[in-house]
Amino acid sequence: MRETRYTDQHEWVRLEGDEATVGITKFAAEQLGDVVYVELPAKGKTVAAGAEAAVVESVKAASEVYAPLGGEVTGANDALAAAPSKVNDDPEGEGWFFRLKLSDPAAFAKLMDAAAYAAFVKGL
Repeated sequence: MRETRYTDQHEWVRLEGDEATVGITKFAAEQLGDVVYVELPAKGKTVAAGAEAAVVESVKAASEVYAPLGGEVTGANDALAAAPSKVNDDPEGEGWFFRLKLSDPAAFAKLMDAAAYAAFVKGL
């Protein structure tokens, strides 16, 4: 079963088994503008929940991408190096950033579901 959850820092997390795929939301991509560069974490790196895991740069600004959950990076979307615009074109699909093997899979349930995230964004 695939379920997507969201953070208040505008990251999304899609859980598939014990591995989570992470990216930035459509809202975040729209706020950034045209993405020109993405720095991804190395495979094997351990990240703590809430810690900086990646960097995304646009024509407007550079922003950190935080690990919504703790775990070990199992892979990164290397296609973004050659085509960072994938983040704008499909932020919650082909524009994903990295995958994590979660250290605490139960923490996933504490993140916002789609309805809660939509309400959060509406309040901004």
